[in-house]
Amino acid sequence: MPAPAPSHTDEDIRALIQANLGLEGPLLPILHALQDAFGYIPHAAMPLIADALNITRAELHGVISFYHDFREAPAGRHVVKICRAEACQAVGGSALAEETLKKLGVDWHGTTANGAVTVEPVYCLGLCACGPAAMVDDQVVGRVDTARMDTLLKEAGA
Repeated sequence: MPAPAPSHTDEDIRALIQANLGLEGPLLPILHALQDAFGYIPHAAMPLIADALNITRAELHGVISFYHDFREAPAGRHVVKICRAEACQAVGGSALAEETLKKLGVDWHGTTANGAVTVEPVYCLGLCACGPAAMVDDQVVGRVDTARMDTLLKEAGA
């Protein structure tokens, strides 16, 4: 279960950047360190990272938005990822996703009003023969139908 996002200061952010700056290709390690520390990439980190690496904020945003695990806002207490790959779509994954989003009243990357669940798309969980697949926090679940999703969401407090 993701921990609540701790508060951060520019000093905290700079320390994480500095700790990874000497690595070869330091951008991804810096982003992972920030995500691990705060649960998301704080907006205040953008100019600090860009300056430290001498890249534009647009380049930085491109990297953050390309990798689906990086967040620009804190996630809920539980993260539910629903597979959007073709194999899962072929066995009802699209309908499951639409119904889940509607039931929770959120869109992709949205968090329920009570902060319990964030729903994210994922493109293949490796359970192609057991689709539709989902992941709740770090647990992969296969053959997810509406009833199974309802149980998973109830367990997550949604």
